[in-house]
Amino acid sequence: MATNDTASDKPEPQQIDDIIAMFGDWRGQTLIKLRALILAADPDVVEAVKWKKPSRPEGVPVWVHDGNVCIAEALKNAVRVTFPNGAFVQDPKRLFNARLDSKLVRAIDFFENEAVDEAALKAIVAAAVAVNAAKTK
Repeated sequence: MATNDTASDKPEPQQIDDIIAMFGDWRGQTLIKLRALILAADPDVVEAVKWKKPSRPEGVPVWVHDGNVCIAEALKNAVRVTFPNGAFVQDPKRLFNARLDSKLVRAIDFFENEAVDEAALKAIVAAAVAVNAAKTK
Protein backbone atom coordinates (compact mmCIF):
# COMPACT_ATOMS: atom_id res chain seq x y z
CA MET A 1 0.00 0.00 0.00
CA ALA A 2 1.13 3.55 -0.63
CA THR A 3 2.21 5.80 2.18
CA ASN A 4 -0.45 7.77 3.97
CA ASP A 5 0.56 10.98 2.16
CA THR A 6 0.12 9.37 -1.24
CA ALA A 7 -3.07 7.60 -0.21
CA SER A 8 -4.56 10.91 0.93
CA ASP A 9 -4.04 12.30 -2.56
CA LYS A 10 -6.11 9.51 -4.06
CA PRO A 11 -9.88 9.71 -4.38
CA GLU A 12 -11.54 8.04 -1.42
CA PRO A 13 -12.93 5.08 -3.43
CA GLN A 14 -9.35 4.28 -4.47
CA GLN A 15 -8.23 4.56 -0.86
CA ILE A 16 -10.91 1.99 0.00
CA ASP A 17 -9.57 -0.22 -2.81
CA ASP A 18 -6.15 0.01 -1.11
CA ILE A 19 -7.60 -0.84 2.30
CA ILE A 20 -9.37 -3.89 0.88
CA ALA A 21 -6.17 -4.97 -0.91
CA MET A 22 -4.44 -5.16 2.49
CA PHE A 23 -6.48 -8.30 3.19
CA GLY A 24 -5.53 -11.03 0.75
CA ASP A 25 -7.74 -13.61 2.40
CA TRP A 26 -11.47 -14.19 2.81
CA ARG A 27 -11.82 -10.86 4.63
CA GLY A 28 -10.80 -8.92 1.53
CA GLN A 29 -13.26 -10.87 -0.59
CA THR A 30 -15.99 -10.28 1.99
CA LEU A 31 -15.24 -6.54 2.04
CA ILE A 32 -15.53 -6.44 -1.76
CA LYS A 33 -18.92 -8.12 -1.61
CA LEU A 34 -20.24 -5.99 1.25
CA ARG A 35 -19.06 -2.80 -0.43
CA ALA A 36 -20.93 -3.73 -3.62
CA LEU A 37 -24.11 -4.42 -1.64
CA ILE A 38 -23.87 -1.11 0.25
CA LEU A 39 -23.37 0.82 -2.99
CA ALA A 40 -26.26 -1.03 -4.63
CA ALA A 41 -28.57 -0.34 -1.69
CA ASP A 42 -28.25 3.43 -2.08
CA PRO A 43 -26.97 4.93 -5.34
CA ASP A 44 -26.50 8.29 -3.58
CA VAL A 45 -24.22 6.99 -0.85
CA VAL A 46 -20.74 8.51 -0.87
CA GLU A 47 -17.61 6.58 -0.01
CA ALA A 48 -15.28 8.17 2.50
CA VAL A 49 -12.19 7.24 4.48
CA LYS A 50 -12.15 8.54 8.04
CA TRP A 51 -10.26 8.22 11.29
CA LYS A 52 -6.70 8.00 10.01
CA LYS A 53 -4.31 7.72 12.95
CA PRO A 54 -0.85 6.31 13.65
CA SER A 55 -2.24 2.90 14.56
CA ARG A 56 -4.38 2.85 11.40
CA PRO A 57 -2.82 5.24 8.89
CA GLU A 58 -4.97 3.97 6.03
CA GLY A 59 -8.17 4.95 7.84
CA VAL A 60 -11.54 3.23 7.88
CA PRO A 61 -14.02 2.87 5.00
CA VAL A 62 -17.26 4.75 5.67
CA TRP A 63 -20.39 5.17 3.57
CA VAL A 64 -22.15 8.49 4.01
CA HIS A 65 -25.59 9.83 3.11
CA ASP A 66 -26.92 12.61 5.35
CA GLY A 67 -24.43 11.34 7.92
CA ASN A 68 -22.51 8.12 8.44
CA VAL A 69 -24.56 5.17 7.21
CA CYS A 70 -22.11 2.37 7.95
CA ILE A 71 -18.46 1.60 8.59
CA ALA A 72 -16.55 -1.51 7.52
CA GLU A 73 -13.60 -3.05 9.31
CA ALA A 74 -11.67 -6.28 8.90
CA LEU A 75 -11.14 -7.81 12.31
CA LYS A 76 -8.98 -10.82 13.12
CA ASN A 77 -11.79 -13.36 12.71
CA ALA A 78 -14.61 -11.34 11.15
CA VAL A 79 -15.55 -8.47 8.91
CA ARG A 80 -17.71 -5.99 10.82
CA VAL A 81 -20.16 -3.54 9.33
CA THR A 82 -21.18 -1.02 11.97
CA PHE A 83 -24.26 1.20 11.75
CA PRO A 84 -23.87 4.27 13.98
CA ASN A 85 -27.67 4.70 14.22
CA GLY A 86 -28.44 1.00 13.99
CA ALA A 87 -30.60 0.96 17.11
CA PHE A 88 -33.17 2.94 15.09
CA VAL A 89 -33.11 0.54 12.13
CA GLN A 90 -35.58 -2.30 11.72
CA ASP A 91 -33.85 -5.68 11.44
CA PRO A 92 -36.57 -8.24 10.68
CA LYS A 93 -34.03 -10.84 9.49
CA ARG A 94 -31.99 -10.35 12.70
CA LEU A 95 -28.68 -9.67 10.99
CA PHE A 96 -27.39 -7.49 13.82
CA ASN A 97 -25.19 -9.72 15.96
CA ALA A 98 -22.72 -7.28 17.56
CA ARG A 99 -22.89 -4.10 19.63
CA LEU A 100 -26.40 -5.13 20.71
CA ASP A 101 -25.97 -3.52 24.13
CA SER A 102 -25.37 -0.04 22.70
CA LYS A 103 -28.09 2.60 22.88
CA LEU A 104 -27.27 3.79 19.33
CA VAL A 105 -24.91 1.49 17.46
CA ARG A 106 -25.54 -1.93 15.95
CA ALA A 107 -23.15 -4.07 13.95
CA ILE A 108 -23.02 -7.21 11.88
CA ASP A 109 -20.04 -9.52 12.11
CA PHE A 110 -19.55 -11.65 9.00
CA PHE A 111 -17.45 -14.78 9.42
CA GLU A 112 -15.47 -16.94 7.01
CA ASN A 113 -17.63 -19.15 4.75
CA GLU A 114 -20.79 -17.47 6.04
CA ALA A 115 -23.47 -16.67 3.47
CA VAL A 116 -24.56 -13.03 3.28
CA ASP A 117 -28.30 -12.36 3.15
CA GLU A 118 -27.91 -9.78 0.40
CA ALA A 119 -31.52 -8.56 0.36
CA ALA A 120 -31.61 -8.17 4.15
CA LEU A 121 -28.30 -6.27 4.23
CA LYS A 122 -29.44 -3.93 1.46
CA ALA A 123 -32.69 -3.32 3.37
CA ILE A 124 -30.72 -2.41 6.51
CA VAL A 125 -28.53 0.01 4.54
CA ALA A 126 -31.62 1.63 2.98
CA ALA A 127 -33.25 1.88 6.41
CA ALA A 128 -30.09 3.46 7.86
CA VAL A 129 -30.15 6.05 5.07
CA ALA A 130 -33.81 6.78 5.90
CA VAL A 131 -32.94 7.24 9.59
CA ASN A 132 -30.21 9.73 8.63
CA ALA A 133 -32.57 11.58 6.29
CA ALA A 134 -35.20 11.85 9.01
CA LYS A 135 -32.63 13.32 11.41
CA THR A 136 -31.62 16.02 8.93
CA LYS A 137 -35.19 17.27 8.46
